[in-house]
Amino acid sequence: MTGKTPSPPSKPQVIRPSSVRSGTLGRVRRSLEYRPAMAVYAVLLVQSLMASGTHIVAKIIVREVDAFTLTLVRSVIAAVAMGLILLIRGGPIRLLREERKMVLLLSFLAIPVNQFLFLFGMRFTTASNAALLYSTTPILVLVFSRLFLGERLTGVKVVGVVLGFVGVITVVFERGVSASMEYLLGNILIGFAVMAWGLYTVFGRRLIIRYGAVEASSLTLIIGTVMFIPMGIVPALRFPFETLSPTSWMAILYLALITSVLSYFLWYFALGRAEAGKVALFANLQPILTTILAVLLLGQEVTVAFVIGGIIALAGVVIAQFG
Repeated sequence: MTGKTPSPPSKPQVIRPSSVRSGTLGRVRRSLEYRPAMAVYAVLLVQSLMASGTHIVAKIIVREVDAFTLTLVRSVIAAVAMGLILLIRGGPIRLLREERKMVLLLSFLAIPVNQFLFLFGMRFTTASNAALLYSTTPILVLVFSRLFLGERLTGVKVVGVVLGFVGVITVVFERGVSASMEYLLGNILIGFAVMAWGLYTVFGRRLIIRYGAVEASSLTLIIGTVMFIPMGIVPALRFPFETLSPTSWMAILYLALITSVLSYFLWYFALGRAEAGKVALFANLQPILTTILAVLLLGQEVTVAFVIGGIIALAGVVIAQFG
């Protein structure tokens, strides 16, 4: 005996089943909420890589196939694919009479203007320039929404718009006006293509809300392809398709199916499961990813003017989006 009074035995800790369940369920719930979010971001990253690859692939294939033939073949393949998807989803949509003229306008903007000028311009400019110009679409949407729909622009968004245009002008004229007229022409053609896409986004919003993104886009793609047939059929009939390598056909299929179909669906899949602002941020990654791919795969040189103009333009886009 030590002479010390033994301390009373400690009271055993009672673990209540309810607390265990609530704590475990909370961790499981947080884990389940985290995983879908990460899955959406992974989808967005894949989609951004696909979209960035579009500019690289286009730059390669326009060296072999003229823009008229390439636009027609790409659009026909994509239209067939989207048409099949449209049939699976329930068949063609029934337009209201007053919507028909708008659908014709959107179809014209989508294929004969946007896609054709994009491929035509890619022959003369760089992949990174095209990606940067397309990344300014949100700025053009703000401007066109103000001009045609009367939507209000805040002061912060105006600052973003101005910065965006300053950055774009810096990139478009990075080599001067007379240094390479073909290079300047390519940038201008891509600029008009982006303007057409901005108008398509603004005017097509109501149609997409009424009928759905897949249905409305499929319809304009199919009609736009039909519109382009008179422009592209003669060059396509004269083109020696037998000279194309399997790699060239893979590039055409990439533009038709990966860019126009799969990448499109991944974008709207993510848009339906994440905040639009977060989705838009991933779109702003595309010029960066395209530039990295262009340097690695095409040996493109990045100028100081491009870097400065790109930073200013992307800053303007972010400010305009979230201002």
